[in-house]
Amino acid sequence: MTGKILLVVHQETSNPGRVARQLRGLGYSLDIRRPSGGDPLPAHMNDHEGAVIFGGPMRANDDHLDFVRAEIDWIETVLASGKPYLGICLGAQMMVRTLGSEVRLHKDEMVEIGYHRIKPTVSGRDFFNKPMCVYQWHKEGFELPDGAELLASGERFENQAFKYGDNAYGIQFHPEVTNSMMMRWLTNAAHMLEFPGAQPHVDQVRARRRYDGETIRWLDGFLRMWLKIA
Repeated sequence: MTGKILLVVHQETSNPGRVARQLRGLGYSLDIRRPSGGDPLPAHMNDHEGAVIFGGPMRANDDHLDFVRAEIDWIETVLASGKPYLGICLGAQMMVRTLGSEVRLHKDEMVEIGYHRIKPTVSGRDFFNKPMCVYQWHKEGFELPDGAELLASGERFENQAFKYGDNAYGIQFHPEVTNSMMMRWLTNAAHMLEFPGAQPHVDQVRARRRYDGETIRWLDGFLRMWLKIA
């Protein structure tokens, strides 16, 4: 085996989806932990080759939740280790808070739920070779932390992907979401489709058929780059 990757999820029913599948395909074993359910986070990264923190229904600003505060503090351990870190949606917003910047609602209380186009910055062309329509499910966005490099931007929420240091990344979208996961989100969180800016169920299903293949290819290339696999 190539090594072990730590995956941090946030609900009993959470599924790391396509990220887990592709990491296993690259030869990695997975250590899946749920701090919200009492799983401890490691004191060091000596036993792991990298870490991914996924999304969840809680907010990065939920300091009253002990596990949220603990994860935000723990990200410093990963960054100090020099091991690869990837934050997806909530995981990206947590890293933003670790680095001292803010996470907040859209000024007009709009959301991004459904497929939205992101555009690479000049610095991001090695990571996104063209604009992409990616799957989003969030109400809040984030400020770019000091020292971070913006890799992709969007129209409604400007900061969509960033890099910090040599190998820590935050992305606002959800490349891990499989079709079955998307159907479950659309069913279990159907009330969120009433939020301003959310795309209707049928439009999301139609867009997935058009854009999901591109997401699969992007994720494979990104994970190989992130883990420095030739």
